[in-house]
Amino acid sequence: MRARKAPLDLLVCQPGMSRMPVSDTDDPPARPGLRSRMRALSRTQRELLGFALALLVGLLLMPFLIWIAGNRVLGPYAHGQNLHAGPFALLQDFFIGLLHGSAVFWAVALGPAVFILLLRLFVRGLRSRPWERRS
Repeated sequence: MRARKAPLDLLVCQPGMSRMPVSDTDDPPARPGLRSRMRALSRTQRELLGFALALLVGLLLMPFLIWIAGNRVLGPYAHGQNLHAGPFALLQDFFIGLLHGSAVFWAVALGPAVFILLLRLFVRGLRSRPWERRS
């Protein structure tokens, strides 16, 4: 079989031709937005996605935020003999601490997920509380 070549006028825009679609049939199909894609998921899938994002923030973003705050307040991070180790040295020590099972490192990693859980429990408690109307 011989390979079919695309016509040149489809690949190159001719002078006087618009790059915009000519008719409604030429429009590319609309991509669903994030909100509609999230609504299509089940509640369990949304909860797992939220927990995974919170865990990802705890594992990757929190050590960098800790390094930034510590670098500003306490000075440079000392990693063994290296007195000017960067944030990746702290990230390496963080993951080593997680592998060793240190409760402090796991508290940092799970902190965002626990914070979201406590915030949701607090809001649920406020919503279930009967409010008195003042006259």
